[in-house]
Amino acid sequence: MFGIDFSEFLVIGVVALIVLGPERLPKVARTVGHLLGRMQRYASEVKDQVKREMDAEDYKNLKSQFQEVKDAASGMENSIRKEAAQTEHHLMTAIDAPAASSLEFVDEPTTHETPAAPVPEQTPQLELPLAPVEPVPKPNSDNVK
Repeated sequence: MFGIDFSEFLVIGVVALIVLGPERLPKVARTVGHLLGRMQRYASEVKDQVKREMDAEDYKNLKSQFQEVKDAASGMENSIRKEAAQTEHHLMTAIDAPAASSLEFVDEPTTHETPAAPVPEQTPQLELPLAPVEPVPKPNSDNVK
């Protein structure tokens, strides 16, 4: 435990037996055992507390990093909203304002050639013979009374 070998424990035990005597040695050994147990519990509590503090520090670091990411995302969102509002404003003003070219007068009319419409293919049709039509005589202005 403290870097003490079995032989060194044996020497310490023999010296304690000689100094304390056989009647007081068990009581002292029990007291030393209780003190060692308390020391181990105290060391364990200190380790746990240090671990909790480190975890809390890690939590704080993580929280600050999260806040930085949140702020960056909020900034990006604001810039996107600003750009969208500007674009919307430009579009609305373009729609409301008449085009400058439509207000100019043109001296010479321009002709736009439209491409000829494609001629659809004609399908052969069945022709019916027509009855001969007799010509209708035209009224003469001389004969009219």
